[in-house]
Amino acid sequence: MIVLGYSFKPKLWTIIVTIAFVIMFVELGKWQLSRADEKNEQHDKLENLAKEPVVTIPGTLIKLDDYEYREVEITGEFKSEHTIYIDNKTHKGHAGYHVLTPVRISNSLLSILVNRGWIATGGDRSILPEVSSLQGETQVTGIVISPELRMLELSSQINPGPVWDNFDLQRYREVTGLELQPVMVLQKNETDDGLMRDWDRPESGAAKNLGYAFQWFSLAATAIIIFLVLNVKRTDKRTT
Repeated sequence: MIVLGYSFKPKLWTIIVTIAFVIMFVELGKWQLSRADEKNEQHDKLENLAKEPVVTIPGTLIKLDDYEYREVEITGEFKSEHTIYIDNKTHKGHAGYHVLTPVRISNSLLSILVNRGWIATGGDRSILPEVSSLQGETQVTGIVISPELRMLELSSQINPGPVWDNFDLQRYREVTGLELQPVMVLQKNETDDGLMRDWDRPESGAAKNLGYAFQWFSLAATAIIIFLVLNVKRTDKRTT
């Protein structure tokens, strides 16, 4: 008669290596969870800031951290001669541009860049779509964001034309010669210019960290399973 049994006699080095990997994977998973918590807290803070009363952008230099994601109001004059078009922007599956125009703040030497909205490219990309030019002092309301809009940058050369693949605030300063606030405003109010202003609310990004945490914890579990599979041996004993 054959009796089936199992033996478990792992070598010391395999135990040490497995424990080390499990601890490392678990700690990495815990770190990703903490990053997710941080991002959720930051996102909640930004959501609360967005609900606060509208703030007027002053004519003095501000900091992005003090205004980011807050709703603001600007009084000034659009400088349409410095309008640029950010390429490769889509809206409901259609190709187009984001139209960026600086506003010269009233009673100030500073300007602030306003993303006025989206416009379709049209049938001939060699011809830019027409955007109405606003004259005189006006008021703009919108949400403050970081001024950096980067896609794929192929060259560091300054683009002198009106169509840009990416936006870089320092380059824009060099091209236009304007003194700019270190922020960008996503315009919300309507000005009868035909532009679409269907702005998405930013996500916290915590879901990505949660996904990474799950992967690290899965690797820890996998390391334990591999250790058991390699070290648990089946034994056969014959009895009479």
